[in-house]
Amino acid sequence: MKYSVKLNKNKDFVSLYKKGTYIVGRSCVVYFRRNGRKFNRIGISTGKKIGCAVDRSRARRVIRQAYRETEELFPKGFDMVVTARADACSCKSYHISAFFRNKVVPAMNKPKQQ
Repeated sequence: MKYSVKLNKNKDFVSLYKKGTYIVGRSCVVYFRRNGRKFNRIGISTGKKIGCAVDRSRARRVIRQAYRETEELFPKGFDMVVTARADACSCKSYHISAFFRNKVVPAMNKPKQQ
């Protein structure tokens, strides 16, 4: 990931879940919020509802690859958490990258409502 850093701290995940905006898709949910930096921070979360450890790892790999494919389209200065849903382990990365391209990026580029 060229323009991004991993989001690791639990407090960052919790603050995004509480105060961030979210977009729901068939295979994942994306929470995002401005971070005031010149780079993006991304975290990927997979719960036990997804399946066994093999399925959760596959879901993380697919989401990471989809983000790599569309990374240049995302505006800079955002924190993002991508939470996998049950469909994430059975779909291909181009399905998720299409979701990022068509739904998430336009929502992030939209000016903030006051």
